[in-house]
Amino acid sequence: MTDFSATKAMFELPEGVIYLDGNSLGPLPNTASARVQGMLTDEWGQMLITGWNKAGWMGLPAGLGDRIGRLIGAETGSVVTGDTLSIKVYQAVASALELNPGRKVVLSDNGNFPSDLYIADGLLRSLGDDYELRVVDPEDVAGAITEEVAVLMLTEVDYRSGRMHNMKALTELAHTKGVVTVWDLAHSAGAIPVDLAGCNADFAVGCTYKYLNGGPGAPAFIYVAPRLAANVRPALSGWLGHEAPFAFDLDYRPGSGIERMRVGTPPIIQMTALSAAMDIWDMANMADVRAKSIELTELFIERVEASCPDLRLASPRNPELRGSQISFRFKEGYAAMQALIAHGVVGDFRAPDIMRFGFTPLYIDEGDVERAVEIITEIMQNRLWDAPEYKVRQRVT
Repeated sequence: MTDFSATKAMFELPEGVIYLDGNSLGPLPNTASARVQGMLTDEWGQMLITGWNKAGWMGLPAGLGDRIGRLIGAETGSVVTGDTLSIKVYQAVASALELNPGRKVVLSDNGNFPSDLYIADGLLRSLGDDYELRVVDPEDVAGAITEEVAVLMLTEVDYRSGRMHNMKALTELAHTKGVVTVWDLAHSAGAIPVDLAGCNADFAVGCTYKYLNGGPGAPAFIYVAPRLAANVRPALSGWLGHEAPFAFDLDYRPGSGIERMRVGTPPIIQMTALSAAMDIWDMANMADVRAKSIELTELFIERVEASCPDLRLASPRNPELRGSQISFRFKEGYAAMQALIAHGVVGDFRAPDIMRFGFTPLYIDEGDVERAVEIITEIMQNRLWDAPEYKVRQRVT
């Protein structure tokens, strides 16, 4: 069983703050500062460039990939970290398209994170006018999977409402139609149990700065099913994805397996911070995390709905159909969230009217939920949000 009191003690959590925004940026592991300082002083400072060999920097992308892989049901050696999520989305979609020659439709839904849609649209425009990004309502995805579609690109957990797609069912349906799947796990990894191998997924991508607590700008990851890895051509053929990077050949030869999905020089400082976060995750069992998450979110919904009738639940009521976040609709949601933050409850806002709260059992417990609801109730019942300072839109919401 996961000891959540032990994991909570391993995070830097500001006094007087209830942090319900780990679905946007996870808090700082309390060993990360020393870990990074040690890397800077002892490795970069003393080893200089020899750190790539002596400190094992070059192996970090694959090593961290396997540690993340345990949380998302991936086979050993099928996940690598590095670059940004935007780059990994581009890689995955471009490679998936090439595996399906003759088809020119990428299917997604309007609940997908807009950046994924932007990236897919930009890629398809560069390929020609006969390529199409087809976007449907989430509930219409299954019916839109036809033999015309090359790639199904979906985010498993909706970033606004927390609604979940059924990865296994949609992947199975896609495969019956000859469609290659790309799953974005940005709101899944570290939030819900994921079984990429069991679902027979083709590609998956995700970030590490949300539930995985790798810090702002932490590297992304990409998964390629082992059955496909030898035939995938990386669209971004970076030098570290080369079979022999230090041969400095002018012609690109892809590396073996998932290594070919590496692109540029790995961000070692960020990966060092991520390794501290993964030490905490190594203590956790995803089934325990999911069970506790459901307990916390159910308690939150019950208490908020009992005391704040102006807030309307935007997340699925059935916990089996949502991720580890709860969203409420409120016309003045932005101002209300700013008021909450000012009073020590940190969530975030998503346009046009979503107040979003993330629940991570690694550092959130029942006492946090009860106290958060008390503050939300005070803000809503006394209309404390209706003050000019809370209505000024900041750059990041």
